[in-house]
Amino acid sequence: MRSPNLLVALILAASLGVKAAAAQPGPGVQGAEGEPHRLQQWRLPSPDPATTARAVLFRPPGEGPFPLAVISHATTQNVLRRAQMPQPEYRALAAWLVSHGFAVLVPERPGHGATGGKYLEDQGGCDEADYAQAGRATADAITAAIGLMRKQPFIRPEGMVVIGHSAGAWGALALAGEDPKSIAAIVAFAPGRGGHANDLPGRICAPHTLMAAASEFGKAARVKVTWLVAANDTYFTPAFSRELADAFRRAGGKVDFHVLAASGSEGHWLLESESGVKLAAPELERSLRSLRPAQKKR
Repeated sequence: MRSPNLLVALILAASLGVKAAAAQPGPGVQGAEGEPHRLQQWRLPSPDPATTARAVLFRPPGEGPFPLAVISHATTQNVLRRAQMPQPEYRALAAWLVSHGFAVLVPERPGHGATGGKYLEDQGGCDEADYAQAGRATADAITAAIGLMRKQPFIRPEGMVVIGHSAGAWGALALAGEDPKSIAAIVAFAPGRGGHANDLPGRICAPHTLMAAASEFGKAARVKVTWLVAANDTYFTPAFSRELADAFRRAGGKVDFHVLAASGSEGHWLLESESGVKLAAPELERSLRSLRPAQKKR
């Protein structure tokens, strides 16, 4: 039987989701450009027909067309925390990407924050977690969000880069089976699900199930993945992350795995700080270097 507190949380989160969905406008640009980096709000399609995803877009100066980098955010199984999440922006990472010629899209997936709607990427309970389904649902949300953006005249429809964080990176692994002409590179920061099981550092729900799902994604993979984890990540430690990357690789995926220096008090959140992005910059440079010549053509 659910506790009264949990029932209240579920009712409140459902209420927040319904209110957000009821007030949503249709897909498209939602306002003028601002600062920094031509920041602009958009609404984009999602796998839930009743929900348009909020998104923020950053762009370099000029008319483009620009190569597109999509940043896929982290998530939480906690319904209240998810409903209260601020719109993800990853401004330090976006600034780095804009300085390297990319337009940067940061969509908010259904079931999060003010986007609301159904949470489609639920992994289920700890013992019976379905990590493969959760990853595919995240991948579907990324794909739906970029569909409209790829049709914009200032965006190149091919050669996209997907940069994922935590559960967002786990979804990016599920996209590794896409055509490399469509997705040219994937950078996955601490990909995984089920970390901090019962809010305990270093504990992971059903780790063997997570390994099996990584193998499943690796079998279909066609796009090379740069897999990064901070030395002080307690959600998915470097040792566990290496095992996970090896499972993806043994199944057929191409992986370039690197452990980054420690970042702040918890390395899992490296991407959310300017200092963390500076730590990651050399590996980002290496993974995206092959795209540079194409970026210079106008």
